[in-house]
Amino acid sequence: MNAPAHPVLEGAYRKVTLHLIPFIFVCYLFNYLDRVNVGFAKLQMLDALQWSETVYGLGAGIFFIGYVLSGVPANLLLLKLGARKVLGTLMVAWGAASAALMFVKTPEGFYTLRFITGVFEAGFFPGIVLYFTGWYPSSRRGRIMGLFMSAIPISGVLGSPLSGWMMESFAGHGGLAGWQWMFLLQGIPTVLLGLLVYVLLNDGIASAKWLSADEKRLLTAELEEDERKRRETPEATDSFASVLRNGRVWMLGLVYFCIQMGVYAINFWLPTIVKSLGYQSPVTVGWISAIPYFCASLFMIWVGRSADARKERRWHLSGPLLMGLCGLMLATQAGGNPVIAIIGLSLATMGALSGLPMFWPLPTAFLGAAAAAGGVALINSLGQIAGFVSPFLVGWIKDNTGSTDIALYILSAVLLLGAVLVLRVPAKIVNR
Repeated sequence: MNAPAHPVLEGAYRKVTLHLIPFIFVCYLFNYLDRVNVGFAKLQMLDALQWSETVYGLGAGIFFIGYVLSGVPANLLLLKLGARKVLGTLMVAWGAASAALMFVKTPEGFYTLRFITGVFEAGFFPGIVLYFTGWYPSSRRGRIMGLFMSAIPISGVLGSPLSGWMMESFAGHGGLAGWQWMFLLQGIPTVLLGLLVYVLLNDGIASAKWLSADEKRLLTAELEEDERKRRETPEATDSFASVLRNGRVWMLGLVYFCIQMGVYAINFWLPTIVKSLGYQSPVTVGWISAIPYFCASLFMIWVGRSADARKERRWHLSGPLLMGLCGLMLATQAGGNPVIAIIGLSLATMGALSGLPMFWPLPTAFLGAAAAAGGVALINSLGQIAGFVSPFLVGWIKDNTGSTDIALYILSAVLLLGAVLVLRVPAKIVNR
């Protein structure tokens, strides 16, 4: 039987959530938008610069080479210097690099800027996952990750029509194409948000002046109790060296790779797939592309709440992955029918994107503070390799077959592998 909620403690968590989540949510929204907006730029960029689908796929994916190389060092630096300094600096840097994509003329310039943007973005997401472990115990991270990572589908709900509108409305102004304006107008807010990080974020509970002494004491006690329970599990890991020797960490990295293969296929190719259904206007493509992301934003939050309420993690992750598989299969069988295709793409987006917040309570349930800094970044980096493989694979297959169907079948099989691997994680490790 659950103990009654402590009113001061619950009030403290509400205060923490209201203070942290809205601002971090907006930061992550632009983080994701700056990462995947090349999917919309592609609608005009390829024709304007006379590039092939393979050039686009390589440029979209090379971002993740820089991301993978920088993920672990960035998170270890955050552990040493604090979230405020590191995250603020990274946001200013990647916002400037993303805006600079408006100037690219050659594939080499495109590849270089995408690589640089990946280097600077690498520390943001794993840094936030690590940051949350200093505020919330594992029993509360499902809903918090769901709220935070709903920024991904919301970036599609808002970013898809916004990107289409920017590209159509600003085209020709100041001698710039629509895709150039889009990079500029979506990169500048990131720079401004990065400057605000220095002002609005605290490095931890102890430095939060907006919490009372009693609230700080109760929150700290909750984290200490959570840490005590974690240490009682035989799989508990407390150093980065032990992370590298832990087979379960590498297995979870493979699971995250499987999830991200589906996610990045959707993020980078959804506008192209929608356009292939017969819609030509960037604005129309934007609004239709927003439908799957809207469905995913609602489903993601619901799944996070359900997982915390039931204290069950594995099926709340494997279930959405199987949903994503079914959605991709349905989209490939749509036969050009827009309604069936959008239903399939919506199911695929709901399943794949909901797998992201449901995944992260798994590794953080057995990684200690020292291990989490490197472990979270290592798992995230392994998963982000999919960001290179997925768009390049889809682009290469489309160039050689004229269709994305074979690529979607392959991605469906990868999601199935991820779902099977999740069920191999012992329930006692993560269901708390």
